[in-house]
Amino acid sequence: MLALWGGAGLRAQPAPGTPVVGQGPGYHDPRSPFKPLQDKAGVLPWSLLASVSTRIENKRIVASFPAAVQALHQQKVKVQGFMMPLEPGDRQKHFLLSSVPTSCNFCVPAGPEGLIEVRSTVPVRYSLEPVVVEGLLAVLKDDPYGLYYRVVEAKPSP
Repeated sequence: MLALWGGAGLRAQPAPGTPVVGQGPGYHDPRSPFKPLQDKAGVLPWSLLASVSTRIENKRIVASFPAAVQALHQQKVKVQGFMMPLEPGDRQKHFLLSSVPTSCNFCVPAGPEGLIEVRSTVPVRYSLEPVVVEGLLAVLKDDPYGLYYRVVEAKPSP
């Protein structure tokens, strides 16, 4: 487990070979009570979203999206993931979906290639289990928050 300690600047390092939490497509802790996401027919796979590469330009991280991901920009898609609320309450219209469940209330479980910002037209009930939503995907090339993906006009999907 990776622990970050703000004030003292201490940073515990993960065991060799363990992915760093908050970077990359996400690490599903085998001790998690939640099963890893399984690919579903008709649902955009996280493996495609995670295929983005990055480079440093002028002291900034710049994402480079493969053609298959760029082709999804402004297309209607279904996505699944673990919900990370951004609002108070048990019904959310603005939240993040993560490719892996959170293991800490104060930690981001994946890097930007493992997260999707969701703006829903109807409130979605918060769940610890994976949720599926359908909406228009935006592939973000220069988001001020560092996100790579956003789904807007989203609605829950079975």
